[in-house]
Amino acid sequence: MTKAEIVVSISEKTGIEKADVLATVEAFMEEVKSSLVGNNNVYLRGFGSFIVKQRAEKTGRNITKNTTIIIPAHNIPSFKPAKTFVEGVKTSVPVK
Repeated sequence: MTKAEIVVSISEKTGIEKADVLATVEAFMEEVKSSLVGNNNVYLRGFGSFIVKQRAEKTGRNITKNTTIIIPAHNIPSFKPAKTFVEGVKTSVPVK
């Protein structure tokens, strides 16, 4: 499902104009991004958490040059679904 499909679906379910829904979805995504950039997690009860994970420094390999490189410690965004979300997905009918 794409962002455009989400906007159309929400617009049809709520009766709100597509432009207003798009602005709201965009604002939500920007708020989540800016919060994570500021190293603040976002918790949505019943849905999940957008969290910042810290990755430790590690050694990697450049295969083409056959050299070792150091990958510095860094932060990455991550999503952890809520238990009810996971259970709902587990019990859904598998797609073939």
